[in-house]
Amino acid sequence: MPRQDMLARTLVQLAENLVDNFDVVDTLTLLVDRCVEVLEVTSAGLMLAGPTGALRLAASSSDAMRVVELFELQANEGPCLDCYRSGEALINQELALVQRRWPQFAPVALAAGYQSVHAVPMRLRGAMVGAINLFRSDAIPLEASDVLAAQALADMGTIAILQQRASREAQTLNEQLTQALNSRVLIEQAKGVLAERADLNMEQSFSLLRGYARSQQRRLLEVAQGVINGTVTIPSPNRPRRPADS
Repeated sequence: MPRQDMLARTLVQLAENLVDNFDVVDTLTLLVDRCVEVLEVTSAGLMLAGPTGALRLAASSSDAMRVVELFELQANEGPCLDCYRSGEALINQELALVQRRWPQFAPVALAAGYQSVHAVPMRLRGAMVGAINLFRSDAIPLEASDVLAAQALADMGTIAILQQRASREAQTLNEQLTQALNSRVLIEQAKGVLAERADLNMEQSFSLLRGYARSQQRRLLEVAQGVINGTVTIPSPNRPRRPADS
């Protein structure tokens, strides 16, 4: 298959995975596998930034690649780390010539059979989420069209990650809103119960409910639920009912 057709097919496959509840691990594994096929590199790996900003290995196209990338993280030096820190691509790095730059990483990568390495950032509008490593068993340089293709694949992976995070945050927000609305319904029910039992208006009922919760150092929702099911009894205040209602 011509490279342009393979790249287009890969982008379509990745886009098809950007749906609700998509498997992010499977998507990233597909991405590194397609990097190997489209760019004709030997191996590819992907690292993502965790909550603290530290990179973590997310996907590898081979076991050998996985071992090398884990060592890169352990040694805290290498192309993926430099690419992530700078936000710039590292292209056509011959491992035999960069041992001073990466004195621990380069010998390990060479021993694994790799001769050259490249790294492209995963970023969107300045937001860095990770980087992709591309290893070759020869020193043949990547052409400009290869670099553009690599960055396009990295950008698609970035979109997948950001969508997954946005979906998770949206789900959390929806759950919080739903909980808040349900809590408000229970509190309104408890206010109605107190108003009926103690001949109070709704404002007085809420003040009584809230004051009791504070005096007992209990959550307002917990007290409201207890008032509704009869497990909590709040003493009625000794004051006349006000005509106003709210």
